[in-house]
Amino acid sequence: MSSALESASREELLALIGLVQRQVTAAEARAEAAETQAAELAAANERLTARVAELERRLGRNSGNSSMPPSSDVFGRPETKPTPKSGRKRGRQPGAGGSGLAMTAVPDAVEDHVPAACTGCGSTLEQGDSIGFERRQVRDIPLVTVLVTEHRAHRCRCACGTVTVSPMPEQVAGSPSSYGPGLRALAVYLLVFQHIPFERTAQLIRDVTGAEVSTGWVASLLSEAAGLVEDSLNLIRALLTMGHILHADETTTRIGTARRWLHVACTDFLTLLHLAPRSRKGADAGGVLPHYRGVLVHDSLSLYAGYGACTHQLCGAHLIRELTAAEEDFPDHKWHQQIRWALASLNRQAVRVRAGEIPEISPDALLLYYEAFHQGIAVGLSLHPKAPGRKQSPARNLLQRLRDQAHDILRFADDPLHVPFTNNCGERALRPVKTQLKISGCHQSEDGATAWLGVRSYLDSARKHGIGAFEAIHRAFTGNLWMPPLTQHI
Repeated sequence: MSSALESASREELLALIGLVQRQVTAAEARAEAAETQAAELAAANERLTARVAELERRLGRNSGNSSMPPSSDVFGRPETKPTPKSGRKRGRQPGAGGSGLAMTAVPDAVEDHVPAACTGCGSTLEQGDSIGFERRQVRDIPLVTVLVTEHRAHRCRCACGTVTVSPMPEQVAGSPSSYGPGLRALAVYLLVFQHIPFERTAQLIRDVTGAEVSTGWVASLLSEAAGLVEDSLNLIRALLTMGHILHADETTTRIGTARRWLHVACTDFLTLLHLAPRSRKGADAGGVLPHYRGVLVHDSLSLYAGYGACTHQLCGAHLIRELTAAEEDFPDHKWHQQIRWALASLNRQAVRVRAGEIPEISPDALLLYYEAFHQGIAVGLSLHPKAPGRKQSPARNLLQRLRDQAHDILRFADDPLHVPFTNNCGERALRPVKTQLKISGCHQSEDGATAWLGVRSYLDSARKHGIGAFEAIHRAFTGNLWMPPLTQHI
């Protein structure tokens, strides 16, 4: 090799050195490209891993760890513990009290059955020969059929020559032939409270009563009923504004092919539903929240935070579900269990106060649960430090909300007798709208949806006061509109 190098010319050596340098440069470039590609692959892998984790987190959401309704539980149904078998047979147990149909002391009608003749001598028998009887009562409804009543407004001539005409009753329509308030109330009751579609409502009325009503006539009753209950809704709106506790919530509905937002403001005695965008302006459109000064119970939607004139109570059920989701995402952590335990324990104490078992939540219990609540938040924040930028992890967002809005979360413990732990009242008020969508489908116009919601608000409020839905709407059609009592709300 040395002899070959000695015999090689200077030019050949320089060419060899240049070739080696080019090979080294190419190798370094390939190595650098490989390192860059490896870094890109590692970053992509990290992004995909995070994306998969986020998708798995979303897929695992259900009604037990999020705000999703139970009807949406498909892939991630909450796990339930199997009920242990008691070993008893099905049905009523030996010694259990009966629940048979009791007889009434004063029946509406009595039918006497007297034997026609004596079984001994064949003599004729009459009711006066009775020495006792056996009773059996049958409960039934009379066959429903349309009763046609003709109203005749007479014109009478006085001796002085003046002709006086009697006016028709107010509940009688101006047309020569019309349907009365009972039939109209039945149609609206079926439409709004039983969620029966227009066509099937007309068919049901025809089959049961014999009245040949049309689908168009049934559809026209919604706007008429909404106009009749308007005065009651105005009073409901005013009473909600003046109340001490108010629940607010929102959900989606559909009008034709478009998705719309529905808002509710309600209490245990009153309900008010209205259509509006999911915004502060939309919530204001109900006419209650802008003037409210009491305790507003709601979820953590940001639009409610803008109402500074009232105090707030965040829904504890939402927070419990979010903490359950955090436990599923971070099973090795304990902070979520500690916070959830503190909230649940405080709620149990509040339930005992409302049940009259204890006069108040003792200071020692408050101190214990408050410390556990705040210590759990501090530990959680240390395990989930703030990331660069505005976007944070769901766990970090939850912990920050628990820390920054602790007073609005724990307000129910300060006044357990009046302030509820959850917003279940508001959520229950929205369920009939979802039922309507499932059974009858969406509304076809905004006017129709608004009329339906107005009548539904009136009926729900009446039922919360012990008035049947059919009775309430029948009273509206007969001019005896139900109004919420002022003394119960002021």
